[in-house]
Amino acid sequence: MNYKQLLSHLNISQLNEMQQASIDAINRTSDVQLISPTGSGKTLAFLLPITDMLNAEKQGVQAMIVVPSRELAIQIEQVFKQLKTNFKVNCCYGGHNVRIEKNSLQPAPALLIGTPGRIAYHIRNENIGTQSVQALVLDEFDKSLEFGFQEDMAYIIGKLKGLKKRILTSATTLKEIPGFVGIRQAEVLDFSAHDEELKTTLKLKTVRVAGDDKLESLLILIGKLGAQSKIVFCNHRDAVNRVHESLKTLRVAHGIYHGGMEQIDREKALIKFRNGSTNLLITTDLGARGLDIPEIEAVIHYQLPTTEDSMIHRNGRTARMHAEGTAYLLLDKHDYLPKYLTEEPEEVILPDAFIAPPPVEWRTLYIAAGKKDKVNKMDIVGMLLQKGGLQKEELGKIEVLDNSAYAAVKSNKIEGLLRLIRQEKIKNKKVKFEISD
Repeated sequence: MNYKQLLSHLNISQLNEMQQASIDAINRTSDVQLISPTGSGKTLAFLLPITDMLNAEKQGVQAMIVVPSRELAIQIEQVFKQLKTNFKVNCCYGGHNVRIEKNSLQPAPALLIGTPGRIAYHIRNENIGTQSVQALVLDEFDKSLEFGFQEDMAYIIGKLKGLKKRILTSATTLKEIPGFVGIRQAEVLDFSAHDEELKTTLKLKTVRVAGDDKLESLLILIGKLGAQSKIVFCNHRDAVNRVHESLKTLRVAHGIYHGGMEQIDREKALIKFRNGSTNLLITTDLGARGLDIPEIEAVIHYQLPTTEDSMIHRNGRTARMHAEGTAYLLLDKHDYLPKYLTEEPEEVILPDAFIAPPPVEWRTLYIAAGKKDKVNKMDIVGMLLQKGGLQKEELGKIEVLDNSAYAAVKSNKIEGLLRLIRQEKIKNKKVKFEISD
């Protein structure tokens, strides 16, 4: 199939080498294992041939994509919708209302995307049939194993009696594929060697901490990096929260992201990071992959990752697609460089004291209406420009969720905007507006 028209909806003119090789392999064989670095474009590599397999004349779920996190499920769903195929797609995951999901599964979607636990729940409760599923994608399979989803995945695959195609993707090489997957002789596409490209554009640097207080050094480093987009990785939620409290005290705009947060709060943190309302995200390894976030200029390892794979995934958030990036390792007197690092990184000398980074250029406007209210981006753009008096360049990225929407507005304009639109309507409905802080 010529995918040119589908790609045009994403403003993509051509596929990369990995994507083309993957599509060719998926089209010619029943089982494919794709190993490729984070950020290389694996989603399109399997979505395009999956789309080609869907048949408008058939009923029921025809293809299923199983992923380790709700964020990755949402991201894949958004990409599929942008392809504008006219096939129904549904996304299900933990933390989402089960009743809403059950209702939305009638009639059944051609493509179902979701996390193992939630898909298994819908199968057990007969909210979806499995007899029509012919293609299965296990995306970020290595992460699903790491999260302990073996039992749910084995249950799901055991119910897919009509499978004709299995596609397994991972960012790192698997020592072995568990028997429950049902892959016997997969065609293996290994693009992990392309990590060498990352090494040419990624700079590793160390920050030696005097004494045991890494937090003070982290804050000084954040200040030194100024307006650069950056992610700070911690090993535990408690560390994320400690850093968060210190940054709050210093009034540094930032977001936090970890598994202990409510789903909507995690979504808001990512939305504000994407739209420039924050250029700093503090996260656990949950934020290392599977998220739709922009190019990052710097990664900071506040706590050293426990494995080389974790280091690869964290660093994969920067220096992507041939861009340059820097990873900083904070080391106190008890820390040693991981043995898998073959070169001694350059050492960075920090200033003596914290210097506050410049204020962010954007802030986020919360709008209490979304897709379920038939509100779209153009409705929001029209209202904010006409009623709010904004110029086009004063309005940034807009994201519309099911029940809410978020718009980036220039920081020096948002309070005046709020005064002008406080009583305005969207689609003839009174809507609540407020600054999302």
